[in-house]
Amino acid sequence: MGNKNKKTHFGYQEVNEADKSKYVGEVFTSVAKNYDIMNDAMSFGMHRLWKKILVELAAVGEKDVILDIASGTGDIAKLISKEYPNTKIFMSDINYEMLDEGRNRAIDESFNSNCSFCQLSGESLPFKDSSFDLITVGFGLRNFTDKQKGLSEMKRCLSKNARLLVLEFSKPINPMFSRFYDWYSFNILPKLGSILANDSESYKYLAESIRMHPDQESLKKMILQSGFKECKFFNILNGVVAIHIAYND
Repeated sequence: MGNKNKKTHFGYQEVNEADKSKYVGEVFTSVAKNYDIMNDAMSFGMHRLWKKILVELAAVGEKDVILDIASGTGDIAKLISKEYPNTKIFMSDINYEMLDEGRNRAIDESFNSNCSFCQLSGESLPFKDSSFDLITVGFGLRNFTDKQKGLSEMKRCLSKNARLLVLEFSKPINPMFSRFYDWYSFNILPKLGSILANDSESYKYLAESIRMHPDQESLKKMILQSGFKECKFFNILNGVVAIHIAYND
């Protein structure tokens, strides 16, 4: 039997681990065409600034080889490609429709010259040990079935003294702000999803997946348990989002 019936969460639902990736895939296939519009609506456009902060903190080297996991429509890859044209960037996503959106955008907006495109799972990376100088994950880790396994895979694929940067929704520090954030997430987000994308259920899942994601300190602990020698995090907007930076030994 093994772990065939081992349980995990899909939003607030308990599901079999073996089924989670299928459910998550259905969500992102559904939202792919409207993903940028909804990101803007969900974050009041601030997700673009958060990604710029991630790239600043990444300390990208001129000729770094970079893996961007859960690339989506390619915001992070675009920022790095435009600023550091001599880098080599692997844009990746487990979902074909999302990756296709990112690839088309890279071609349309001319940041594809140093980008390769890979459909893959962040929990089973098809790369040799020590392949990358930098790995970035923007708003993707919370959708992993086994986050610890994914972090261990990222550690394996990073070269000596390389960096991992994870940008993810997290837990607000201020209790009053946290209550407002909950109200917004569960009352407004599904309505926005319904109006802008005719898809309230997918955005209900996205809100729930944020709540089920480990808080800042818990994620830091998981990253260190994966073997990274050091990890620190920066809270943005009172901890609505956090950027974790981990350093390989």
